[in-house]
Amino acid sequence: MFSVRNRLLFPSKCYRARSYLERCTSNRQRLFATVTPGILPSFEPPSPPPPLSLFDGQLLSALDASTDHTPLSKIVKQYVTNTGDVLDVSLPYEPRPSESRRPSLTQAHSGIVLIAHCVRDGSENKITLSSGFALDAPSPSKDETLILTCAHTLEEVRRSPLFFPESPAFSGLPGTVTGSFCITYGGERVEDMAIATHPVTGVVSALPRSDLLLLSCKIDQSKHLLKTLPISPYPAHADTSVKTHFVALTIPNSEGWHPWIGGTWGKWIDGKVLGYRDFAGRETEIKPGTYDPLSHLLFKPYPTPGSSGGPIIEESSGAVVGVTLGSRMDNRVEGMRGWGVPSEAIYEMFALPGLEGKK
Repeated sequence: MFSVRNRLLFPSKCYRARSYLERCTSNRQRLFATVTPGILPSFEPPSPPPPLSLFDGQLLSALDASTDHTPLSKIVKQYVTNTGDVLDVSLPYEPRPSESRRPSLTQAHSGIVLIAHCVRDGSENKITLSSGFALDAPSPSKDETLILTCAHTLEEVRRSPLFFPESPAFSGLPGTVTGSFCITYGGERVEDMAIATHPVTGVVSALPRSDLLLLSCKIDQSKHLLKTLPISPYPAHADTSVKTHFVALTIPNSEGWHPWIGGTWGKWIDGKVLGYRDFAGRETEIKPGTYDPLSHLLFKPYPTPGSSGGPIIEESSGAVVGVTLGSRMDNRVEGMRGWGVPSEAIYEMFALPGLEGKK
């Protein structure tokens, strides 16, 4: 910047210019922040995952030990490809079942099972639970039982980060295991909390719009007798008294609950049918001589988590008139209400009586 001649002629100016440049350089250096341990935020390390419950541990142990179960990726594929399929068999119409066919509504375990969809990838796992019940119709697979349940728990595990299409569990890589089970009692006493896991072999049919899933399971009826429930093809009118099977994962404070599968608790709850909705979400009524599509059933009280997929039984007849799906609140005046699907939707997956095998 300054020549030798300028330095000789104006030494004081050169000194002042050099001092000015040094100060500017020094000021520019102060613009950069220096990170020191004193100003670093002190984040706590993430807490370890909570310990598995006894029930979850039993499920994952059964998943690891099972050698003949169908992987969840195949079940999901069948769920997609078999949606809307109609079986070549019919489901009996039982609006007024005989006394021997009516389920016992005094026992929490009468004809009801748990359905579990499981994914395990190393120390991480995803388990979804729902209720279900057996149908009085033959499965396409020999010596297997048809189980009806809800579809949204399979959708939930399907969309889990552990089961994305690019995930190791979806591809079945070593260290991962997946599967679905139908769970019943495994001991002579309920208090033993022993469970029996029966592998789900496949999805027979599904109605995602109605949130229904039809599974085929290997259940040894000689060891684990599972009664089928009678199904009514006719919708119950509003204000009809019904019994709904509720599930609790911990001991409830109210009375009337019984120990259920795997340390859970179950109870038949008194309720009433409130009405129906069509596929557009509008309220609809059951009128003689007309047929309006009944998409969903509203009832009270609203169910507990784990009750989805369980039956809604008409108290007077003992027939299943709906399937529990969950709860919803349309407005604050009416509050929370139970949300289900009428049992007539179940018959969409079966052939009409007399038309079996005539596709």
